[in-house]
Amino acid sequence: MSAARTRVPRRGPRATSVGRASTRTLAVLATVTAAALALGACSSSVDDTAGTPTKGRPTASSATRSTPPTTTTSATTNVYQHDAAGMLAPAAAAARRLVYVPNTMSNTVQVIDPKTYTVIRRFSTGREPQHVVPSWDLKTLWVNDDLGNDLIPIDPTTGRQGKRVPVVDPYNLYFTPNGKHALVMAERLRRIDVRDPQTMALQRSLPVPCHGVNHADFSADQSFFVASCEFSGKLLVIDADATKVRQVIDLNAITTPGATSPHEAMNMPGSPKQGLMPGASAMPQDVRLSPDGRWFLAADMLRNGVWVIDAKTLKFSRFIQTGMGAHGIYPSRDATRLYVSNRDAGTITVLDSRTLAKVALWTIPGGGSPDMGGVSADGKELWMSGRYNGVVYVFDTTTGQVTHKIKVDSGPHGLCVWPQPGRYSLGHTGNMR
Repeated sequence: MSAARTRVPRRGPRATSVGRASTRTLAVLATVTAAALALGACSSSVDDTAGTPTKGRPTASSATRSTPPTTTTSATTNVYQHDAAGMLAPAAAAARRLVYVPNTMSNTVQVIDPKTYTVIRRFSTGREPQHVVPSWDLKTLWVNDDLGNDLIPIDPTTGRQGKRVPVVDPYNLYFTPNGKHALVMAERLRRIDVRDPQTMALQRSLPVPCHGVNHADFSADQSFFVASCEFSGKLLVIDADATKVRQVIDLNAITTPGATSPHEAMNMPGSPKQGLMPGASAMPQDVRLSPDGRWFLAADMLRNGVWVIDAKTLKFSRFIQTGMGAHGIYPSRDATRLYVSNRDAGTITVLDSRTLAKVALWTIPGGGSPDMGGVSADGKELWMSGRYNGVVYVFDTTTGQVTHKIKVDSGPHGLCVWPQPGRYSLGHTGNMR
């Protein structure tokens, strides 16, 4: 591995203790000034080669004034009703049972056999592969080579990678509910690129009024989605086809009893301040809709818990303290539980999906750094990458015990357990509906 590839994992409170800031963080900061100069009227005209819009961007104030969308739910709503154990779509059922681990520091993807819990192969990627994402039609798995500026397709029936597809800044990848568009979270460029879901050809681009856009989930009626902006401490409300930012939710201004205050968060030892914009005191990460469709939940790595946003009014409801470095959110296969990974505490907080009450805390023996992952198709295991430890953790979802620690390369991030139940994928490591 060349010296240029030796760097710490992207962000995080331990980054300063293990080395210099990551290449990705520095790249984000380097674009701030140029991006700020581009603020103005929104245009969908984009030069994909240059990687920047040809005209301006919408202002945060205009987006904030927009009228929020509405969504309706009922007491019997379960947005994950098609994601129950064993409910595999034909395309998913044809796939090999494997776990794919992108390693951001090593620039590799490793493939694990979940029957033997061993790494069976490895292949090289571009710079900083962040997530492995199932396509909307479940026929392809996409490796997001963020700084490598490409997507690598994997055939899930064989587990083998294909030819790289040039795509600018693919930090994360989502799909519109109708399957017509891929949504590339071009984080350092401050935009969401709308692409053809098969060829990944650029269709248009939506500039966003924040820094660090990366994770998202859709409403119960799938008419809009909420995306996190980790470096600005904000959430964006965007229509399903990503044509307009309808509202900006500023988490920095919110302080509630029992939650870490903005001042406390910024002064906690080891707080992950790398990349934060001036005035930001929140750092939202993964976004997931609660099974009943009532709440958008956003894990916050700086505030150490989960924001609860009313999915109908888009107003702040409450904050749930979970653990240091709250990062990923995953529903159980029966949709009764939500698993929150606390990356810097080495724990998993288990929430009741209806009441959002804390019902369990799973602790990794000897500590760890659970980051991103997914639930097995049968619902019996939760697989998580160990971001700072170069391992993959396997939790028994009945007992909460760590049953396996699998050694992998440096900087494992958005691993994908495949296949997973569901009719189609909305992106990330398996946001299935």
